[in-house]
Amino acid sequence: MDNTLIELMNVSKTYSTAAGDFTALKNINLKVNAGEFVGIVGKSGAGKSTLLNMINGVDQLTSGVVIVHDGGEKISVHEMSEDGRALWRGRKMGVVYQSFQLLPMLTLIENITLPLDFSDNFKPRESKARAMQLLELVELEGHANKLPAFISGGQQQRVAIARALANDPSILVADEPTGSLDSITADHIFDVFEQLVSNQGKTIIMVTHDSSLAGRFSRNLRITDGELADEDDSAESKVDKTMRRRKK
Repeated sequence: MDNTLIELMNVSKTYSTAAGDFTALKNINLKVNAGEFVGIVGKSGAGKSTLLNMINGVDQLTSGVVIVHDGGEKISVHEMSEDGRALWRGRKMGVVYQSFQLLPMLTLIENITLPLDFSDNFKPRESKARAMQLLELVELEGHANKLPAFISGGQQQRVAIARALANDPSILVADEPTGSLDSITADHIFDVFEQLVSNQGKTIIMVTHDSSLAGRFSRNLRITDGELADEDDSAESKVDKTMRRRKK
């Protein structure tokens, strides 16, 4: 049985700059199954964030197709209008950023209810109850009425995860969510992600520059200069190149 949830076919992205065209992604082909925790590792500038922005529709691709399978329906992300993609993303996909992007003038619970109000999936009273459930999930219910400035960076990231889960999306994409956190706090964030996959069946795609995290993903990919490969394929490729050099 085909369990494919996300499919990228020959996805490329080229940016026009003052110095000329720059190709950030080169013919990316990728399938992600429901319930996977996929890690994409790469150095700064390798194309990690651009790849996530192709999946979530934040940025427009240059060529190729991104398909999300939703209840038997195939959604071609980049065939929707910009407003259509924003509405779809708010309802179907949670996005977690390295910089948290919590609104500083809103309390934690208000930050989480905001996407609920925009999507109109819940009534106001239900929105508050849903937000409290999510704060309990990330063990921050006691801080519900605090402003973001009065909690730690790790706690802010957990609130950002709770906000991303507000509309109960099946997919989470996370852009360096542990990049600015210490190792202990980052480990707590990983625990939350692993529980979401194992207990709730969420599908998570996370990009990171930290190759030491590879062992915690259910599947590891590496992106280099805009090209994607399985970690095993990358390792095999390195061995082959080494052997060829020795033969010479």
